[in-house]
Amino acid sequence: MPNQKILYITTEMYPYQEDTNMAAVVNKMALKMHNEGNDVRVFMPRFGQISERKFQLHEVIRLSGMNIIINDLDQPLIIKVASLPGERLQVYFIDNEEYFKRKQYYFDDEGNPFEDNDERAIFFARGVIETIKKLNWVPDVIHLNGWMSSFVPIYLKTYYESDTYFKDAKIVLSLYNEKDAPLAGNIDEKLKFDNISGLKALDNPSVKTFVIESMDYVNMVVKGDEFLDEDLDKAFNETSTSKSEYLDVDSINQLY
Repeated sequence: MPNQKILYITTEMYPYQEDTNMAAVVNKMALKMHNEGNDVRVFMPRFGQISERKFQLHEVIRLSGMNIIINDLDQPLIIKVASLPGERLQVYFIDNEEYFKRKQYYFDDEGNPFEDNDERAIFFARGVIETIKKLNWVPDVIHLNGWMSSFVPIYLKTYYESDTYFKDAKIVLSLYNEKDAPLAGNIDEKLKFDNISGLKALDNPSVKTFVIESMDYVNMVVKGDEFLDEDLDKAFNETSTSKSEYLDVDSINQLY
């Protein structure tokens, strides 16, 4: 079914990340849909490990320059873009010196989770939403991959609830076995600043509890890894949201 506008929001994508199932799956899904005649855009964080020179990232001035307020602090949003190597598929990178310059993803060299992982996820989610609106490009399907992207539907159905921009978009959430980590104990205050409260995940804020929470805010949940860990599998089996077992990439358009 070509001519759909498909937005992939992901934390990983090959070749910017290698050797993970998520990175490979997102690359294959996006390319398949692009090559079948759909209008595909990909958004991901510009982690410090992604070489701007190697992948020819450049800043998009007309999209940058916005500030996103997190917990009463202004954080400048920088948007960079690159074409997937060898393809005519655009990848947009959400960047910010404070949150994404460091060379590690979510854990420091001692294996401790970064204390601001929650703020990084909030910034990423809101940065994607605001940039899509600035592009004046309305997606038909939003496909979420990676725990940071799980903040997107939570924000769309709460903070942006009265905004009709995304009202017709269908949201798909892929579940992956990601390393769990606690999120800051005061994340409830940061979300309350954006008038978000009452989330079950706030009882025990972590990477996994927010992914599980986001299942209630999407139209379809699909297994991104064929076999999920016990907690995710339990949440998958219990959710009342429409769901799909693991699909190989060739069948992914059945979801859309």
